[in-house]
This record gives sequence, structure tokens and C-alpha cells, in this order.
Amino acid sequence: MQRDPAKDVMEKAYARWAPIYDVLCGPVFLNGRRAAAKAAQNVGGRILEIGVGTGLSFDDYDASTEITGIDISEPMIARARERLAGGRYPYVKDLRVMDASRLDYSDASFDCVVGQFVITLVDNPEQVLSECARVLRPGGQIILVNHLYSERGIAAALERLLAQKARGLGLRPEFPFHRLQDWAQAHGGAELIERRKVKPFGFYTLVRFRRAEARSVAA
Repeated sequence: MQRDPAKDVMEKAYARWAPIYDVLCGPVFLNGRRAAAKAAQNVGGRILEIGVGTGLSFDDYDASTEITGIDISEPMIARARERLAGGRYPYVKDLRVMDASRLDYSDASFDCVVGQFVITLVDNPEQVLSECARVLRPGGQIILVNHLYSERGIAAALERLLAQKARGLGLRPEFPFHRLQDWAQAHGGAELIERRKVKPFGFYTLVRFRRAEARSVAA
């Protein structure tokens, strides 16, 4: 497997994507977004969405939740703030430019953390997941949706072939599920509770972890 994407490469890629992201990526990610948002609403309460982008997911939530969104890309957050300007999303309480590997929130601040199409693109996924677990209340959930590496067959060979060029576009097709699973086992304070393909095509995978109820867990 290749190295994790460099943060500056991702920032530049998504600065380029920001003006056209909604048109090009909105329909492509629709089913995955809705699956993640539905799972998050089942948890309810205060939800942190990392990699919130232009705020495409705002329509997938409602007033039963309180949404905070962060993204490392200033142009993406600027677009998300424009989306809020019309007053359609009163349940979106805060948007910030922030690095998900160094969350500026206290321990146990949220009931749920959602990462839609982002965990494969950060330069240290394990650190990001640990930060997500830290800001979760005991019993809270981390919900991820992403394309994950096929690992075998023709699809896996194609993903490896495209991997290097995909980085410059802000994509990473060769990220394996086992890194998420290995993180949970090493962390000790997060339990894998679901892994399923998102219908109808199964191209994306939804993964859920539950924060341990114990008061003291590994950082």
C-alpha cells in the first residue's frame, strides 16, 4: 500500500474542487451520504461531521439533531457557510476550518462523529479516528462511509493502477478496511458494531464503531 496522502496535496485538491463539488460529487455520493446521516440520526443528539465540505449533507439531517461541521479546506467551509446563509438549516450550529487529527473540542463533547468520504484521504487515519473517539461521549458512535479497497480481483488491480494519479484529484481508491479494524483493536476503547455495503450498488461501505462505556480507555 502507498503512503497516506499529504495534507497539503489534499488541501490544494479540494480548493480546486470547491466551486464544482456540489454538481459533480453530489449525485455520486448521494446514497452514501444519506446512509451515514440516517445512522447518525438514529444516534441523535450532538453530531460532529468531519470533512463536512460544502455542506451537501445538511439536507440529510433535521431538527432532531445538532450539527457541527469541520473541514481542513477554507474554500469548502466558505461554500458551506453560503449554504447556511438562507436560514434553511437552523440545526447546523457551527462550521469551522479545522484539522480532524487535532480536534479543538473537549473530551466527550459529541454523541456521534460522522466522516463521509474523508477517512481514506487524511494523512494519519488512525490519529483522526482516535481524536473522533476522544470527543465522543461513552456509548457514542463513529460513523464512516467510504469506498474501501476491493483487495482482490480485477477491481483491486485497477484501484492500484489508478492510485497514484488519483491523489492529485483528492481521491484514494486503495484504502483497505483492515486499517479501520486494526485501529479499533489497538485503541481498545472502540468496538466495531457494523460493516455493510450501501445499497443499491454496494460500491460504498458503511462502518460504525461504538465508544466504550468504560471511563478510562487508551488514547
